[in-house]
Amino acid sequence: MNVQVQPPGVQPPAPPKSMAEVGLTPVMMRDILLKTMFRMNLDLVTVLSRVLCLPVVITQELVDLARSQRLLEATGTMHATSGNEMGYQLTDAGKSRALDALSQSEYYGAMPVPLAMYGEQMKRQSVRNMKITRTELMRGMGHLILPNDLIDNLGPAVTSGRSILMYGPPGNGKSSISNGIRAALGDRIYIPRAIEYSGQVITVYDPIVHAQAQETLDDPSALRRSANRYDARYVYCERPSVVTGGELTLDMLDLKYNPVARTYQAPLQLKSSGGIFIVDDLGRQSEPPQKLVNRWIVPLEENRDILALQSGEKFTVPFDTLVIFSTNFHPNEIFDGAALRRIFFKIKVDGPNQDNFLKIFAMVARKKKMPLDEATLIHLLKTKYPTINNNFANYQPVFLIDQMISICEFEGIPYQMNPDLIDRAWSNMFVRDETIAR
Repeated sequence: MNVQVQPPGVQPPAPPKSMAEVGLTPVMMRDILLKTMFRMNLDLVTVLSRVLCLPVVITQELVDLARSQRLLEATGTMHATSGNEMGYQLTDAGKSRALDALSQSEYYGAMPVPLAMYGEQMKRQSVRNMKITRTELMRGMGHLILPNDLIDNLGPAVTSGRSILMYGPPGNGKSSISNGIRAALGDRIYIPRAIEYSGQVITVYDPIVHAQAQETLDDPSALRRSANRYDARYVYCERPSVVTGGELTLDMLDLKYNPVARTYQAPLQLKSSGGIFIVDDLGRQSEPPQKLVNRWIVPLEENRDILALQSGEKFTVPFDTLVIFSTNFHPNEIFDGAALRRIFFKIKVDGPNQDNFLKIFAMVARKKKMPLDEATLIHLLKTKYPTINNNFANYQPVFLIDQMISICEFEGIPYQMNPDLIDRAWSNMFVRDETIAR
């Protein structure tokens, strides 16, 4: 059996040792068993154990419960390829019950984790438990060249696990810094495949959002196996990072109900629990920024979120997410004072000074195998940048060098830079203000 490596700092969820420790009602567990057997045509306890994400002993206990209710029966045949394991099949009453249960909810497979149990696990792996050092934060930023005072401000913000607003002119790496913060977190946590509240199933694990950690195999010759060291209803993952931009709408922060399957999907902020939720390009959404932030007031202040079922019933879930807002607008343009108070850290991300600009330019040129030319750099700094008041931006070296590479490839000449090529590249970086006759 596969088992994922456990991280040193996060206490894993213990596997249940009995049906009672699963935390679900016997009827719900039995119905998920029947639906899974019906939909997937499974008949072996060991296979069912893997699909239901339960220990074999508990799966057998469930099978025995269903047999006692005449919903399952032994097939009377042993599977030679499965260690002579006895097979089971649904009776007519079992098929009827499975269809009835499917009409109420199409969910089958892994047993969900009760909301209360999930809340306890989130306390053990809270993003607010993370203590990031300057070295770890710098390592997470990788190749980014950042001023020291920016790291001075980012460090305490990340370590606190509180909300962050990064603002400043476009093209200076706010998105890259957000991703660097995620990389600095470094460790791994346990994400439930699904959670249960009031008999309703909410799927949480999402392969698009959650990066499953590498698995290792048990040594078959080992005297002691490491399998089932933690509850298999969870997936061991990198701390999640959810990135949204101009497409973010308020309804994305609500439970998504599937009326066909009659199940729920967790909203983005719940999927990002234990990690980072990045709202990029704030102010570009169809919803006003003030309205978006108002939705976050309770979660940001009380570390809990309020969701609602189709019935209108509201319930509380943990809100354990480092929220990073990133915008090109000045905060006073898009927020009132009350909203700004709710955002704990406000950090301005400016363009680089000339020295850092040159460092970035040289680094990008080296990476792209573009030889540097002193005369070209002097021309760029003395002739071109004064036309825009020496407003340097982090994106500009990549833009200019990529432009020159495209020109060289088109002209069939070796990669090189000269004032003429810089002029041609520069003309594509900005659009001249003019009136176009139509």
